[in-house]
Amino acid sequence: MDKNKLKELKKIANEIRKESLVMIHRAQSGHPGGSLSEADILAALYFYKLRINSKKPDWEDRDRFVLSKGHACPAYYAALAMKGFFPEEELKTFRKINSRLQGHPELKTPGVDFAGGSLGQGVCFANGIAIAGKLDKKDYKVYVLIGDGESQEGAVWEAAMAASHHKLDNLVLILDKNQVQETGKTKDVMNIDPAPDKWKAFGFEVFDIDGHNMEEIVKVLDKADSVKEKPLMIVANTIKGKGVSFMELNYKFHGKVPDDEQFKKAMEELSKND
Repeated sequence: MDKNKLKELKKIANEIRKESLVMIHRAQSGHPGGSLSEADILAALYFYKLRINSKKPDWEDRDRFVLSKGHACPAYYAALAMKGFFPEEELKTFRKINSRLQGHPELKTPGVDFAGGSLGQGVCFANGIAIAGKLDKKDYKVYVLIGDGESQEGAVWEAAMAASHHKLDNLVLILDKNQVQETGKTKDVMNIDPAPDKWKAFGFEVFDIDGHNMEEIVKVLDKADSVKEKPLMIVANTIKGKGVSFMELNYKFHGKVPDDEQFKKAMEELSKND
């Protein structure tokens, strides 16, 4: 990929971060930490990799995306709006009554394939979509973004066994390994490391990358296309609250809304990356 396209994707990721914080601060509710850590991954998926059509959100041959860590939906909504699934003006309705943009994704929202809420369920659901694709002889891929705290859920590993057993090479899991969950550091709450080795042991083709390095993200998404007979796991090493100094690796900002002063400082820091 040329440098101009990489630069564009980085800019999009930064816009996703900024818009996420604007939505959360306006609503006085939401989860900033995980939205900031996943922004680079979402930018690469929605503006480089996914085969989708915002004018036909239910297109049968589209690639599917499952946000299993559904509480981090502000960044997801920002990406969908920027891609044209609904007007960006609608982002102002985040978490309002009767809005299509609730605190966890719902199927009434254009572009959403999975109503995420209960952690650990996204991989299970994605297995079904991937198996259906095989049965229908479709060539779409299913991409799933999961959290490292979420990876403590047993259902994730049951689904991992099933994915490997059925040789779901149309399934790509991405672990947003941002090191922090709601109550502290993931390694202290319940350590999931060595994550790459565990996923390999469950029969996955595993890639281990810097989840904030856009060039690495793009390259590994392309590499995933050539893997056969195995599901894939991309361990994306990220930083919770990426881009805002006082939020980075700070578990309090898993679900804490920045006050007015913090919001102003955060936006100033992110604007330096424009």
